[in-house]
Amino acid sequence: MLHPVLQSVDDKGIATITLNRAELHNALDDDMILQFTAVLESLIADARVRAIVLAADGISFCAGHDNAWMQHMAGFNSEELKQHGRLLANLLFTLDSCPKPTIARVQGSAFGIGVGLIACCDVAIGVSEALFCFSDVKLGVIPAIVAPYVIRAIGERAARRYFVTAERFNAGKAKRLGLLHQVVENEEQDLAVEQMARQVLVNGPQAMAEAKQLVRELGGQAISADTLDLTVERIAQVRSSAEGQEGIAAFIEQRAPAWLN
Repeated sequence: MLHPVLQSVDDKGIATITLNRAELHNALDDDMILQFTAVLESLIADARVRAIVLAADGISFCAGHDNAWMQHMAGFNSEELKQHGRLLANLLFTLDSCPKPTIARVQGSAFGIGVGLIACCDVAIGVSEALFCFSDVKLGVIPAIVAPYVIRAIGERAARRYFVTAERFNAGKAKRLGLLHQVVENEEQDLAVEQMARQVLVNGPQAMAEAKQLVRELGGQAISADTLDLTVERIAQVRSSAEGQEGIAAFIEQRAPAWLN
C-alpha cells in the first residue's frame, strides 16, 4: 500500500517529510492529514532531528483538498465539517509551532492548504515555475483554516486581494509578498535546500526554538514597556541556560560549541 506521507532522517539530523500522492497532486484527505500530523509529532519528539524539510513528490507541492474527499464531505453535517476543520487546524498549528527549523521545498502548484503549509514553515524555497492560488471562493467557500498563517505571511492587503479574486500568482510575486524567501530554478533547488539546512545546523537547537517562540509572541504587537520587559527577561533566561553558556564559552575560547560535536 502506498504511504501518502513519507519520512526519513539523514546522519546529520535533517529530516524530510515527503507528500507522496503525486498522481493526485498531493491533495489532502482526512487520512493523509492524520498521518502527516503523526509524522510531524514523531519528528518533533525525536532528539536526533535538528531540522525538518517539507517536500512533495511529483509535479505539484500540494493542490489543496482531494476531489474525492471533497465529494465525500459534500454530505457532511455542520458537526462533521467542524471535526474535519479541527484536524486540518491541528496539522497547521503543529507545523507552525514546531520548535525545530522547518524548510519548505516548493515546486509546481500550491493551492489553498498547500499555501498554508508553506506559510507555516520558517523558510520557503520555491522554483520559478511554481504557482499559488486560493480558489475557495470559486466554490462558494473561504480559506478559513489557512487564513491566520497566510495573513501573517503576506499581510492583510494582499490576502484580501487573493482571497477574494482567486487569482493565480507566480513565484516572483510570492517572493515579493513574503510567502517565499528564495526563488531558484529546478536544477538549483536541491542544493539551495541543502545549503539552508546546513545553515541552521550550526546554530544552537534550543536557541532556535526560543527565537521562533519570541517571533510568535512579539509578532504584530506594539513596542511597549511590557514588550521591553519580555525581551529583557527572555535574553537573560537564554543566556543563562546551559546552551547559552556553552555558546558564549565556545565563542570566547574560539572553539566549536558542543552541539556541533
